[in-house]
Amino acid sequence: MIFVNNTPVSERMHIAIFGRRNAGKSSLINALTGQELSVVSDVPGTTTDPVYKTMELLPIGPVVIIDTAGMDDEGDLGNLRVEKTYDVLRKTNFAIVVVNAQEGITHFELDFIKKVKSRDIPVICAMNKVDLKPLSGDDISEIRNKVGIPVIGISSLEKTGIEELKKAISENAVYDEKELSICGDLIKPGDFVVLVTPIDKAAPKGRLILPQQQTIRDIIENDAMAVVTKEYELKETIENLNKRPSLVITDSQAFLKVSADVPKDITLTSFSILFARYKGELMEMVRGLKRIEKLKSGSKVLVVEGCTHHRQADDIGKVKIPRWVRQLSGGEVEFEWASGNFFPKDIEKYDLIIHCGGCMLNRQEMQYRINFSKENNVAITNYGMLIAYVQGILERALAPFPAALMILEE
Repeated sequence: MIFVNNTPVSERMHIAIFGRRNAGKSSLINALTGQELSVVSDVPGTTTDPVYKTMELLPIGPVVIIDTAGMDDEGDLGNLRVEKTYDVLRKTNFAIVVVNAQEGITHFELDFIKKVKSRDIPVICAMNKVDLKPLSGDDISEIRNKVGIPVIGISSLEKTGIEELKKAISENAVYDEKELSICGDLIKPGDFVVLVTPIDKAAPKGRLILPQQQTIRDIIENDAMAVVTKEYELKETIENLNKRPSLVITDSQAFLKVSADVPKDITLTSFSILFARYKGELMEMVRGLKRIEKLKSGSKVLVVEGCTHHRQADDIGKVKIPRWVRQLSGGEVEFEWASGNFFPKDIEKYDLIIHCGGCMLNRQEMQYRINFSKENNVAITNYGMLIAYVQGILERALAPFPAALMILEE
């Protein structure tokens, strides 16, 4: 069951625990949380695939703790586990490298810390099992000089150093994402904002979808008033308000009707376009959209969804987007699909990537996907922009974002 009052996973700080096999990663998670959440064993390699656990971690707040396989795993299967461990960095906001104090720092930790720092991810080192191998202040200083990051001596078994570790996480974490707003800079206190939320067979039963929930919260936090309606009641809703809304935000699939019913002097955009800015890079998504004009028969397009929802008969990703793109290009464009946590590494074979709004992904993961696409010279855009483009209303939908509009008009 999904409780809508829980902090969404995508909005929680992702704290990942890395280290060699049997360094005490799982034991550390149990010590941090005060619960037996992870299976602990003396057998190296007990943790195989990454394990995600949501919780409240004081004084930090709502977090996702990620337990990973040992970075020194061996064999064909072990190499796959190590690859999955490194993939976790894509969504990591804060990294803890756990080291067995009895074995000390090795090239595994040094190489890994270098990789983490190259991605600008805050990282600290937890020297575990100091109950078996005590470390003096001088020892800690020497290790700190060697690894170039904060070092804390802990014992997951004896629960010593855990509060100091929590404090170090709190002091070294980067909280910039909390300053981001979905639409707060587009409205002012006292404004009416109308949200158009179609309720059809694709809508989840008994609740609004996550982007709608988050946008309502963002509007309220900015002291404005959210008015929620369906597309068929939109015109009447606007007429019955005692003042005109400053902004209308619609589900992309209702764009055409909503654009016709919203007076031209009222700002209109979509959830998907707002999330392109909130999660990723709006400008890059606009640039990517222009690649559609160059698609032809034989071009390859990757359609990506950050979740794994049940497919409908006329599913937007599987059916509608391929149909629209083929109509625009006039050729038999080839399509492939990816969903959930999977994002292919061999993307250079694609001419374009069309991504969902990314509401189920944290900003770190979405930024990785955009940057990885840029590094491989593959254009990337998103569902909402494509729909607005197909329906001839993209300029209006981008009007709240003049810089993005300039890129479109180049």
